[in-house]
Amino acid sequence: MSGKKTVVVKVGTSSLTEKSGRLAPEKLHSVTEQIAGLRDAGHQVVLVTSGAIAAGYPLLGYRERPTGVAAKQASAAVGQGLLMEEYAAALSARGYVAAQLLLTRGDFRDRRRYQNAFAALEVLLSRGAVPVINENDTVSIAELKLGDNDMLSAQVAAMLHADLLVILTDTDGLYTANPRTDPSAEHIPYVERVTEEIEALGGGSGTANGTGGMATKIEGAKVASGAGVAVVICSAAESDVLKKAVEGTAKGTYFKPGEGMKTRLQWMAFYAQAAGCIYIDEGAARALCERGKSLLPAGVRACEGDFAAGEVVNVYLSGGGGLLGRGMVNYSSGELREIAGLSSAAAEGQFPGRPAEVIDQDNWAKSFECEYKRRCEE
Repeated sequence: MSGKKTVVVKVGTSSLTEKSGRLAPEKLHSVTEQIAGLRDAGHQVVLVTSGAIAAGYPLLGYRERPTGVAAKQASAAVGQGLLMEEYAAALSARGYVAAQLLLTRGDFRDRRRYQNAFAALEVLLSRGAVPVINENDTVSIAELKLGDNDMLSAQVAAMLHADLLVILTDTDGLYTANPRTDPSAEHIPYVERVTEEIEALGGGSGTANGTGGMATKIEGAKVASGAGVAVVICSAAESDVLKKAVEGTAKGTYFKPGEGMKTRLQWMAFYAQAAGCIYIDEGAARALCERGKSLLPAGVRACEGDFAAGEVVNVYLSGGGGLLGRGMVNYSSGELREIAGLSSAAAEGQFPGRPAEVIDQDNWAKSFECEYKRRCEE
């Protein structure tokens, strides 16, 4: 990749700790030295880091990583401070300011908090700081069980419209089988699109100290690439791996970026909680998915839930099929039930002065897994 880039780097627990689970300062310093090198070259860098729980639990007297939620949260409370102290000192020695952000899924689901996080990151990057992001493990619950820093890095990369997401781990990308146990496993250097076959290659947690395995990395790559961000999964052990990843020469698995989305549509597609569901006929589905048209009342067959105008809903093909996408509706669920299947003129008669569209194309985010589109291609 040529020119100045915005790069999001995700580093996993196994890449920051010793086998005992304690923080390995030399590994952390290797990452920060490489980040400083990217900054010296003019690139903007955001770091999404794991390791807080693994770094903290030995200091609380645990002999191994605890499994209880409260114990993990307490360990994260200790370890997060250790991580930031190391990052801040290492980056400061190279002339850069580290800025800590602790996020949860809720920060992405709530539109105002999402916009605030986006604005804060833009200011930090414009002022030359290096944002260091982790999940707020001390207050989150579900996130601790899912290895979601892989997903968090994808969400951050998509939010920032980053040029590249580098997911550092203890392997050099995807293989056709587990290379640790199968000597015939073949390395996969490039993924055009994340299919069910690619997803099936994911396994469980790679180490006792981590929470995520290859499955969460593939899911993160799927979200980021679907939002238009190039992704590479590669090994933190490779020398100068970040510089090589930006240049496209690191050994790893590269994921082709999709068309990309505006920030508002990303929020609707990936983070907003759907207030209900709308079921539409094949003609409307084809218009939405293939022809870039808006959804009109005539194409609506049914709706579920109790939603208001302006809320986000899931849209499905009537009679079965996967998620077509999400959109912001111009009618409440009660109003929509009254005009479902009607012509635009008839709907106008029911609600004079209201928009002709149930969902305007500008407020529509098509699922990049669109089952209807796949069916049409077959």
